Amino acid sequence: MANLPVKPSSSKDIAAFLDAAARTPTLAQVKGRLIFAVDATMSRQPAWDIATEIQSDMFEVAQSIGGLAVQLVYFRGRGEFEASEWTTTPAALAARMRRVTTRSGFTQLRRVLAHATQEARRTKVGALVYVGDCFEENPDVVAKEAAALALLGVPAFMFHEGDEPGAATMFREIARLTHGVYAHFDAGAARQLRDLLRAAAVYAAGGGAALNRFAELTGGEVLRLARSIGTKPE
Repeated sequence: MANLPVKPSSSKDIAAFLDAAARTPTLAQVKGRLIFAVDATMSRQPAWDIATEIQSDMFEVAQSIGGLAVQLVYFRGRGEFEASEWTTTPAALAARMRRVTTRSGFTQLRRVLAHATQEARRTKVGALVYVGDCFEENPDVVAKEAAALALLGVPAFMFHEGDEPGAATMFREIARLTHGVYAHFDAGAARQLRDLLRAAAVYAAGGGAALNRFAELTGGEVLRLARSIGTKPE
């Protein structure tokens, strides 16, 4: 009896819960799936905090073109690698991200690509988004994983924070191999990262045609990204 709630839920509370549940799309109802991978090693805390606050824009912009499911992937510390369940709501994704703090460690981009490949073999994945600032792995091994992902038709949106040359070279190569896109953004540039994430979400949910239309309306970085991925606004 000690586990019983102190106060039973009112009919108003129950109605509010049921209404929210009815408005939450299921995985079967959404059109697009996007893997959102973020480097959570020690240097990444500011970017992680920004991404947590703006990730809801991905769901919002995809809502009118079929909806979006997102899976959070991150790595940190000594080989720690996590992949969340798929979620269709920004609140659930934000709650998951707020429980994570960054830890020192090395990059695990190879594992991100291998995981994306495994997911794409199970279900259709519209895009992989990767946000990171450095690269510390064997380029040939990582390129091989990117090529495997490309065979499944999943483009990688490689979003590079900062100016580390080794990361720029490898991120560009992954984008090339997967027919994706490379984009650079400045540290702390929340608006710039928001635009990039929104563009990736639109592509995951609606493909190139949807990204074309979105780029025409948005312009700027989104227009450049649309052209980079091989789509051309009419």
